[in-house]
This record gives sequence, C-alpha cells and structure tokens, in this order.
Amino acid sequence: MAQAKTAITIVLGGLLLASTGALPAAAQKPAAEAPAQDATMNKLQDFKSTGARTIPSVPQGGEKAAAIKKTLETIKLPPGFKISLYALVPDARMIAVGPQGVVTFVSTRKTKIYSLTDRGHVGAAEDVREFAPTIEFNNPNGICFSKDGFLFTVEQNRVLNFPAAEFFYENPDVAVSEVVKQGALIPASEESFNHSARVCRVGPDNKLYITIGQPYNVYAPAKYDLYYKFGMGGIIRMDRDGSNREVFAHGIRNSVGMDFAADKTLWFTDNQVDGMGDDQPPGELNHATKPGENFGFPWYGGGHTRTAEYKDQTPPADVVFPVVEEAAHAADLGMMIYTGKMFPKEYQGAIFSAQHGSWNRTVPVGARVMVTKIDAEGKAPDGSKPFAEGWLDEDGEYTGRPVDVEQMRDGSLLVSDDLAGAVYRITYEGKK
Repeated sequence: MAQAKTAITIVLGGLLLASTGALPAAAQKPAAEAPAQDATMNKLQDFKSTGARTIPSVPQGGEKAAAIKKTLETIKLPPGFKISLYALVPDARMIAVGPQGVVTFVSTRKTKIYSLTDRGHVGAAEDVREFAPTIEFNNPNGICFSKDGFLFTVEQNRVLNFPAAEFFYENPDVAVSEVVKQGALIPASEESFNHSARVCRVGPDNKLYITIGQPYNVYAPAKYDLYYKFGMGGIIRMDRDGSNREVFAHGIRNSVGMDFAADKTLWFTDNQVDGMGDDQPPGELNHATKPGENFGFPWYGGGHTRTAEYKDQTPPADVVFPVVEEAAHAADLGMMIYTGKMFPKEYQGAIFSAQHGSWNRTVPVGARVMVTKIDAEGKAPDGSKPFAEGWLDEDGEYTGRPVDVEQMRDGSLLVSDDLAGAVYRITYEGKK
C-alpha cells in the first residue's frame, strides 16, 4: 500500500488528535517485566511455589448486592425468562466457563482475573476470589477455554496458558506457560491504552484465535503494512503453543467478541469509527467463512459508510460487509452462539451479544443484550433485537453496562457488567 504522509485527524479517548501514525507519548508503555515478576513466572513454569499463602476474595451480599438486585427488577426480558445476580465481580469483563463445570473465570481490563464457584449449585456463586494472584497481569481481558481444560489468557501484549485451571484455581500458585512472551503479540511501539482489550477462542481446528484492535479511531496509511503484518485491526490464529501464527481476517477496527458456529465458521462483532455523528456509522456483526477475508476498515468506518480519511482511495474489491448493521455507537462487545437446551427451540443457533453502551452520542443507546437469529443461509433476516434491556434508564443514565455473554452447562446464560461490577444469570422457566 502507498505510504501516504498526509496528516490524519483521529479520535482517541474522546479527544481529537492530529496524527501521521505515531502514537502520543502518553499512549506508549514499556514492554519489559520487572525482574521480580520474571522470577515468579520462572518458578510457576517449573511447578515451584512462590511462598504465597493467601488468595484475596470478594465479599458477596450486602448493600451492593441488594442495590443490583433492585436494578434487575427493571430489566425487560421475553416471557418466561428470568434474570438474577450470579456474583459480585469488580470490573467484570469476559467470561470463560470451565468445561468440567467446576468454576467460571471472569477477566478485567485492569490487573486481575477472578474465579467464581457455585459450590451449592444454587444458581449463584458464593465463592469469588482472585485467580493466579502472584502473576502480574496487564489488561487480561481475553480469556477462553479449550475443550480439554486449558485456560488461555490474552493480555495487551502477552498470551498465557493455564493447564488444569479448574484444578489449581484454589491455590495462589498455578501451573502456567507462556504461549506468546511479553512484548511479542504486537510491536512494543504500538502498545496503547486505546483498543487494547483482546478476546480469544479455541477454534474447531484446535487453534487459538485472538482479536487485536488497532489503537486509533482511523489509522494513518503509513501504518497499514505494519498492522497487516501483525494482525492489528484483525484476527490472528496460531497453534496452542504459539507456533504457526497467521492473520486469519483483517479490515477490522476493534473486535471484542467472537464465536464459532456449528458449521465451523466464525462470527464476530466490531466497534466502528467515532466522531461521524449520532447515527453513523453502524456497528457490525460479521461472518468470516474462510481465512484471509477483508472486512473493510479503514476504507469503511462501519457498514457501507466511507471514512473521511480514506474517501479519496479506492476500497479493495473483495470487502465482506456485515451480516447485520447494529445501532451506531452502541459498542457491540462479547457474543456467543447458543447451543443449550434450556431455552426454547427458536433460540437454538441464535447469537447473543452484549452492547456496552455509548460515549460518542448525544442520546445514548445500548446497555443491553441482543439476540440475532441466523437462518440456514447464514443470514439474519430480522436483524438483531433486544433480548434483555433496562440498564439505560429514561433519564439517559446507565445503571449497568453489559460486556460479555456466555452459556453455562445447564443452558442458562451469564452476562458480565463492568459498571455494576457484577455477573448476572438468565434462565428460562416458561413453557417450551
């Protein structure tokens, strides 16, 4: 691609900045770990104790739980469905349900991952504690399980693997290995506080898939070749040991949600360009049917809407446009494809996704769980519809911000909320 030198105006964290491609100094971070943490990682990888004896826990119940339960009374669901508080989890983000049904893990965009255990099988976790507290995480937003019980965590610039996480989670020291070493997921020069929340899935091919957002609102053309090489603004995949890394999909601004369908194809959400007005561009629900597809960014800011920065360039001819155009600036994040038996048959194979809610809109939208029913041709003739809503009140105030949706073994759904610091559980009690 031609290396243009024209300055581009970008939106970063709500501020308009002029850029020719270099990140502002405040957005850069050193990649090196402290020597003490290196020593800790070496011990854990060699199955040796660090000497830690306690695991910080999160109290459940109390006034906060009571207030959240009151909020949940206002949430609207289809007939027969019920929502309840599953656990208090500070900064709750992505959810990984253990394949053995023992424990559920919840990530944050900060420095912690939590384990949630429903020991009495009462539909709520009475035991919430930090997972692997001796490890220093940096934005460990991405977490996912393999079917054989390996937990993967994807930080801003590192990927770890925790064998037998459901067995070791009650100890401060856990078995761990480095899939991608610190500083090797993306170039250290491109580390940023913006769009650095990754998500992951282990695919039907047993490879690890990771979304990597690019840090700008719209990046400068001079960045294209570097970002394409590393899969920034795309989805990469690799063997579970980190080998054979490749770019699976590109032309993606900042995806924070994906899942595989029964036909082994990949669906994912994407957050689109800010600063273009209240009602454009749309958010996206995309369908990747083969490796190497281009989903249009940065030529398109969302759907068929062209970006001002690339309006004079001819877009690639092979762009794959979204299956569903979502509400503009609703911030579509975590998603999953329903395979459970608890919900009525009409929800089999449907996509449940979380809309986190607006910041770049005069009238906010989102803060809800959407459902998208997919037909046999891979289309969504009815688009996406609200499934659980009410966290955005009539005064425009958010009482919660859903982040991720995941299915439990019994077919119920868990929904995380990083504003309330909670995880909810949605069950069906009506007639099928």
